Amino acid sequence: MRFDKETPVWKVFSPEMHVSPFLEQRHSELEAAGWKRRRGGSFMEAIGPLWARREDDRWIYGLLAHDGHLNPANAVHGGVLQTLIDHALSALAWEAASRKACVTIHADSQFISAVRSGDFIVARGTPTRQTRALVFMRGHLAADDVTVLSAQSIFKIVE
Repeated sequence: MRFDKETPVWKVFSPEMHVSPFLEQRHSELEAAGWKRRRGGSFMEAIGPLWARREDDRWIYGLLAHDGHLNPANAVHGGVLQTLIDHALSALAWEAASRKACVTIHADSQFISAVRSGDFIVARGTPTRQTRALVFMRGHLAADDVTVLSAQSIFKIVE
């Protein structure tokens, strides 16, 4: 595809733009390991696909990093990591809040290590406290079992 001023941004970042034999192979490996593709809304679809799998009593989420996620330093852009952890913690807060919509009102993340193209990034989280109106979450991202981001967030339960 040719990129110019007329090309919509969503097409530039569309996952279909980044399908290669390597990514197709990794997708097959993820499916064989029990991961399932999940819809995560239009923004998550633009950087995804998003993957999900049950682990013990909760969901974990994943994203396969590709060249379209890289910053000029050849590492996955921090915004991609922030998006993944926010999406994962929000989904887990939704589950903790009896499937009521939750919106992020505070997010705090610490970047610990770089992520490279081809890495599968796994998001895990857990509620640490809940009130009638708020869910407090803690979580982290890992690539190859190495923590790359740690996060704490607060979500407002939308009634």
